[in-house]
Amino acid sequence: MMYHSTRDKSVRVSAAQAIAQGISKEGGLFVPVELPLFDMMKLMRYESMGYASRAQDILAAFLTDFSADELRECVHSAYGTHRFDHERIAPIFPLGDTMRLLELWHGPTCAFKDMALQLLPHLLTRAVKKTMGGKHTAILVATSGDTGKAALDGFADVPDTSILVFYPHGGVSEVQRLQMATQKGNNTTVVAVRGNFDDTQTAVKKIFTNHDMNKMLADKGMVFSSANSINWGRLVPQIVYYISAYCDMAGAGDIQMGEKINICVPTGNFGNILAAYYAKHMGLPVNMLICASNVNKVLSDFIETGVYDRRREFVLTSSPSMDILISSNLERLLFALCGEDDKMVADMMGSLTQTGVYTIPDAAREKLQSEFAGGFCDEQKTGETIRGIFELHGYLCDTHTAVAVDVHRQYMERTGDKTKTLIASTANPYKFAAGILPVFERAAPGASEFAQIRRLREISGMEVPEQLLELEGKDIRFDTVCGADEMESAVRQALKK
Repeated sequence: MMYHSTRDKSVRVSAAQAIAQGISKEGGLFVPVELPLFDMMKLMRYESMGYASRAQDILAAFLTDFSADELRECVHSAYGTHRFDHERIAPIFPLGDTMRLLELWHGPTCAFKDMALQLLPHLLTRAVKKTMGGKHTAILVATSGDTGKAALDGFADVPDTSILVFYPHGGVSEVQRLQMATQKGNNTTVVAVRGNFDDTQTAVKKIFTNHDMNKMLADKGMVFSSANSINWGRLVPQIVYYISAYCDMAGAGDIQMGEKINICVPTGNFGNILAAYYAKHMGLPVNMLICASNVNKVLSDFIETGVYDRRREFVLTSSPSMDILISSNLERLLFALCGEDDKMVADMMGSLTQTGVYTIPDAAREKLQSEFAGGFCDEQKTGETIRGIFELHGYLCDTHTAVAVDVHRQYMERTGDKTKTLIASTANPYKFAAGILPVFERAAPGASEFAQIRRLREISGMEVPEQLLELEGKDIRFDTVCGADEMESAVRQALKK
């Protein structure tokens, strides 16, 4: 299988090259030239398999320059039971007759990013050896909270790699900040950036395509790569869990094999729901993809109008991983919707950079709306949804998952569609205790994050993951804050180590 760039189709690379490089030289994202197709017989075969075996088979269809032994080693290293606290890796919790929560947060950092970032280091190190002679890889990450810790955890002390994580100062939860700031590893660097996630992500992309920076790395025998979902190696493992979840639902008799489901995803950078889109186009029986936004609703507005307009107020919310106005992975969907017209995609991305807005053609908008529904949930409704789920089902969910549950409710009321819906539950609620506790009671004045976690445990009866409790009192390793215009200097400084 070969991959080409969303901004220049003449660029063709192997899977290993796409993963090692991360992003195309002209700024485009790598996508498969064609998707593999999975029929019902293959899905039926998956019913009796465990998660790791399913993952190996699905990944083999995309990563054709990796041997079966290599993929087996990568997958079993990533999804061994010592890394996840549930034997099913991504279990499903029933929420009433219609909704099924896909719990993607049982990994070491308690967020869905572990599903890909426990695997990516194994893929990336092999990809670099295959394509670049094993050069030292400098991994740059922009994070809205969860990707940073998951990437740091995955790449810490991996030989011949350095990982540099940038996050918006004041734009992540306290637990997310502590997870990054206390990270161990001789090859890790973490920097807070004055500004929001979009400022951080834009600066990282500029560094990737900066000729002088790339020359400096080449002179040192190093190359850049990414652990963000702009890297195909981050995105492809996310396809796995939608296919796996469908097979679990069928295996449990919750649906009939071949029966269509809806998938609802709380999303900011669009990678998580894009993985569901790819799964659908590989043959997974999916009806609608429901894109759930918080009040930073640039994506739901885009689905409704076909106009992407980031020229709006940026709002900090209790679901910070979705506080994003520039959704990088949407570029991959645009490429598909516009008939793989790379020039059109390049022009739209240029317009977004220069003017903050672009409009897709009517034909593309019609395709978009035939497969995607959008909606948003404000802060009040987020809180009401968390409390309602707990009172009805005794289940505590995080703020991002609550956004998706409420948007799904709106969708059902608007359309009357009662198709069983898989909802991506993206984080353990204790990562966002300060946003959840006020749903039940006012926090004591001056209460620390961990005091609020302990109080929320008393209310809910839900155990707190040990790795979160261990953050209390842990030594801070990284406390640097810089401006977005200083990030290049921070990278240069870190790579001198």
